[in-house]
Amino acid sequence: MLEVKNLRKEYAGLTAVQGISFNLHPGDIFGFIGSNGAGKTTTIRMIATLLEPTAGTAILNGADIRRDTMEVRRMIGYMPDFFGLYDDVKVWEYLDFFAAIYRVPTKQRGEVIDSVLELTNLTIKKDAFVQSLSRGMQQRLCLARCLVHDPTLLLLDEPASGLDPRARAELKELIAELGRMGKIVIVSSHILPELADFCNTVGIIERGELLAFGPVSKIVTEMQPHRVLAVQVLGAAADFVGPIADMPNVLSAVAVGEGDLRVEFSGDLEAQADFLAKLVGKGMRVATFREDSADLEDVFLKLTTGALN
Repeated sequence: MLEVKNLRKEYAGLTAVQGISFNLHPGDIFGFIGSNGAGKTTTIRMIATLLEPTAGTAILNGADIRRDTMEVRRMIGYMPDFFGLYDDVKVWEYLDFFAAIYRVPTKQRGEVIDSVLELTNLTIKKDAFVQSLSRGMQQRLCLARCLVHDPTLLLLDEPASGLDPRARAELKELIAELGRMGKIVIVSSHILPELADFCNTVGIIERGELLAFGPVSKIVTEMQPHRVLAVQVLGAAADFVGPIADMPNVLSAVAVGEGDLRVEFSGDLEAQADFLAKLVGKGMRVATFREDSADLEDVFLKLTTGALN
């Protein structure tokens, strides 16, 4: 498992990361969310042993990032937001080079390279030159490079940056597959709806402080403990506010448009069905009725102010 303990990074007059802590287990896909300058990359680089923490530490399967640097590096695959690819090198040569760096035995390299190419759906490009690949394929190749030594932890800093929608969807499925393989994956991204699709845990950071950490559903529920119902009626919504506010389980009712109502409701699904029946029974002509669920983007906007370091 990965244990991050009070990790802190200070520069001259600036605290980039303010003592954050969290734990991740095999199979966890952790979405690390924050604005530019929030401290995501600094945190990832400290876990990757590329930055010395001012205080605190992180422990990966018993190896401390401060004391056991080389041991930690053997267990991680780090994909930075900007990475270099060598020109005039074929895809298999690129992977073979990194497999040699990670001391993968020569006799095993061919099998390892074929395996990561198949996993990243690049087998057909094995003999292509790296510079001939599309942006999405180059991203997948960089991820394949991170996998040649079978790491325990993958650190992916803005992996979907610059990708078209299809390439993002393919990358998302690939990351989900890595989680199913039992790897710990940390993904920083600004594409919040996509993170919610495949991350089982998220953390929201601003100005170096971890504001929230946990499963997406838990964080959303904490921010919006009651159901919010969006009701569209035929007629003036303001005329229905009073009668609706007096109904059971209704905490508040507000007209938000000519025929639109926002109702905060404390009941369960059965009570919600009864509520709809009562609306119709009172002669209200209900055009649409739905639960307006909060999502990860709503939580992010409520928790953060947009302030930067």
